[in-house]
Amino acid sequence: MSSSQDFFAAYDALLARWPTGTTEIDIPTPYGTTRVHAYGPADATPVLLLHGGGSTGAVWFANAPALGTHHRVLAVDILGDAGRSVPGGRPLRTTADLMAWLDALLDGLAVSRTHLLGHSYGGWIALTYALHAARRVDRLVLLDPTQCFAGFRPSFLLRSLPILLRPTEARARAYLDRETAGTDTDPDWKRLYALAVSGFTNRKLVVGRRPDPTALNVPLLVLLAGRSATHDATNVAARARKAVPDARIETLAELTHFAMPTAVPARTNHRIADFLADDEEKRAAPGAG
Repeated sequence: MSSSQDFFAAYDALLARWPTGTTEIDIPTPYGTTRVHAYGPADATPVLLLHGGGSTGAVWFANAPALGTHHRVLAVDILGDAGRSVPGGRPLRTTADLMAWLDALLDGLAVSRTHLLGHSYGGWIALTYALHAARRVDRLVLLDPTQCFAGFRPSFLLRSLPILLRPTEARARAYLDRETAGTDTDPDWKRLYALAVSGFTNRKLVVGRRPDPTALNVPLLVLLAGRSATHDATNVAARARKAVPDARIETLAELTHFAMPTAVPARTNHRIADFLADDEEKRAAPGAG
């Protein structure tokens, strides 16, 4: 098989692990067609999931069953990254373009407000969008987000250079094995990521400035990976607490950056579900409205 065929075989294998009742939706936007994996009650409060770079929306297979019990899970293949979203029309070049794409995506999904959850690069998009359109975001969950509260470790950037300059499946696998050592990271996802990095050489991710989280006015949960090589989790936690004093911030000591969200999903799912449930309780309280 070609590298593209290998990738989509791995993608479909991961998607097959989503719960029965999952549907695929293609949403046209001015920037291209966006693939969304949907699961959960159609009339429930939505939670939009934004994956880390190279992971695709299929990565949330371990989270969708729990989150979809009381919410409508909408997991996106980020436009410009590996996956089944297809760029077209206007190019995604700037942060403003990225925000306009998400506006159009939510409009196409007929979603006026949503919970927003992002991992890694998806966390940067989620925080940036919550600052851009707070009126559309009920609650924000960030899983070991990058470039939100602190920058990358220089050592991480140096280790990443080989797969950035000359990406191959073998290099990507070796990189992931090193970065996820000692964790129960899903092997199917690791294969998908390696194929995404090596096979999708036309990936064009929009990157921009670190957002100003002090301006955030939606409830925030941050779950950090204590063994993250991407950044110093202790430093990120301290900066996040200073920037958003009311945020819930917790470090899962045993996890690495790339182990989220597939490793120990029960722990992350429980914390996310509790955080989102607080919003549902407030909605149901007498006089809420």
